[in-house]
Amino acid sequence: MKLQPDKSDVQTIAAYGPDWVGVNGEKITHSVLVGPHGQLIDWQCHGFDALTEQHFAQLAGLGAELVIFGSGRKLRFPPPAWLRGLMGQRVGLETMDTQAACRTYNILAGEGRNVIAALVLEPAQ
Repeated sequence: MKLQPDKSDVQTIAAYGPDWVGVNGEKITHSVLVGPHGQLIDWQCHGFDALTEQHFAQLAGLGAELVIFGSGRKLRFPPPAWLRGLMGQRVGLETMDTQAACRTYNILAGEGRNVIAALVLEPAQ
């Protein structure tokens, strides 16, 4: 699906598919962290089952007020114990499938929120 963003000074997700996202004219096919101020960080996990507590600890150190976690093709929740670092930094986390996370991130980033999209992208099956 191709998205048509309003004029904005923030980085948005321009398009997405079942196993990719488009940011800054680049088609990304691996898990990634996207932030409104140009953050584009490889997130070293190859699918939801490869996630660990350290992945969520990394999110706590990014200085966001909210993390939109895209769990892959379907909605899956991380174990609550993995979220301690986020809670300790008073960072909110919303979980949804990756395509919904792309849409939600764009809305919040466009509103000027300090948000990070943590997107799990899984290889095509």
